[in-house]
Amino acid sequence: MSQDTQTPSGASGPQSTPTGDNDKLDAAVLKVAGVVVLGAIMSILDITVVSVALPTFQNEFNASYAEVAWTMTAYTLALATVIPLTGWAADRFGTKRLYMTALALFTAGSVLCSVAGGITELVVFRVIQGLGGGMLMPLGMTIMTRAAGPHRIGRVMAVLGIPMLLGPIAGPILGGWLIESFTWHWIFLINLPIGIAALVYAWRVLPKDSPEPSESFDWTGMILLSPGLALFLYGVSSIPEEGTIWATKVLVTAAVGTVLIVAFVFHAFRPEHPLVDLRLFKHRTLTVAVITMAFFAIAFFGASILFAAYFLQVRGETTLMAGVLLAPQGIGAMLTMPIGGALTDRIGPGKVVLGGLTLTALGMAGFTQVGADTSYPFLLTALFVMGLGMGLTMMPTMTAALGTLTDHTIARGSTLMNIIQQVAASIGTAVFSVVLTNQLKGGTTLADATGAPVTDETDIPLAGLAIESWNDASILDLVPANLIRQGFVEAADAFGVAFVLATVLIALTLIPAFFLPRKRIEREGEDATQAPVVMH
Repeated sequence: MSQDTQTPSGASGPQSTPTGDNDKLDAAVLKVAGVVVLGAIMSILDITVVSVALPTFQNEFNASYAEVAWTMTAYTLALATVIPLTGWAADRFGTKRLYMTALALFTAGSVLCSVAGGITELVVFRVIQGLGGGMLMPLGMTIMTRAAGPHRIGRVMAVLGIPMLLGPIAGPILGGWLIESFTWHWIFLINLPIGIAALVYAWRVLPKDSPEPSESFDWTGMILLSPGLALFLYGVSSIPEEGTIWATKVLVTAAVGTVLIVAFVFHAFRPEHPLVDLRLFKHRTLTVAVITMAFFAIAFFGASILFAAYFLQVRGETTLMAGVLLAPQGIGAMLTMPIGGALTDRIGPGKVVLGGLTLTALGMAGFTQVGADTSYPFLLTALFVMGLGMGLTMMPTMTAALGTLTDHTIARGSTLMNIIQQVAASIGTAVFSVVLTNQLKGGTTLADATGAPVTDETDIPLAGLAIESWNDASILDLVPANLIRQGFVEAADAFGVAFVLATVLIALTLIPAFFLPRKRIEREGEDATQAPVVMH
């Protein structure tokens, strides 16, 4: 009997509670992991590559930051829409078949993005990418955990954390290099050879599908939840563009989305197999973990979009250098994520997550001190500490949420956790974009600084003029150097205010994290075959 053989449900035997060497991932499992990691790297790299390309899109398509930000938001909307469908589709059509379909869809979407002729086309093609990319990690996690067995979930998460670590390190660097050395089109075209290689690898390595009769599909739930999430996130994501939550575009779409989501909540307790199983909230540990993840996602992912922006807009770095400067965060997470997975398997997630949040808050607190010329060693150290904390926070929190669930409830819990994470991250992105924009607009204007009459030409914040001067050198001839300098100081202060908010929110996350289990989680039986789903 191989070490991966599982005993029947309820049976006792040497495989029921594996220990020692049996916890290690063998060569067969690692071969399957290669397929999953390759697909995940392609998907996650794309997110981080695009994050440093936003200023380039502004120049290429003559668009505002709010408009090009939709290249990120559209991808998230697609993720939120496809997550609830993935588990059912995997049972219905088979994980290998669906995984290869997701790879093909993501690769095709990438090629389409590379030939986009305008910002609207690019946003639409990003949706196609998101529909494929949104399935890659859930399906990969299912494939991986079925191969490794439920008793090694912590180690599985550590392995699948590799692309989550490489993305923040390699993505911005790769994106900056491709944009500066070639053109922006190559940040998408790079996925073509990787996608083809992943398809061939998956076809050869993954076991043949044997689809089982799937549970009845909750069509009513899908009609309510998927459009509800998309409309709600669309409304929230429109706040930076509109500048206020009271805009019709924001209120109407978010309100309609909220009504649909609330209707789904009432509906979800009726069918035997709802699209998202809200009955799982009866599990105290899962509920605490969901609250912890939501607070963390709002604070961390919301603030994360500002790091590259600070280096590009305040410090005037190139996209390549901005990517290099962000690398310490990924390196820190790379060091602690495997440790976090192993510790969670042994001592439970509580202490690990508390330690991770503390480190994350300390690192974020360092960024509250950003100025127009803050020492790079200081900032890079803060990013590294933040990365150490992130590596000890996300995977253990997910493990805590799913650790006491069994069988199909693990997949249902995964869907619930990932919807919460995606919604929270989108809310965080909108909140921090609004905070930063309002801080930049609220500073000293050119009219205030010079005493000139207020006109369209003088009623412009110095911070905005300073940032724009990196792309438009003529501003330096029109505005005195001391005012440009003051503009950079005020711009840095605006970023600092946003990072203060992030630090406070991460500190508040310690409250729900305090109630996470502080001893090893014992799953009821060791026969679960479904996987936790971890999204990027």
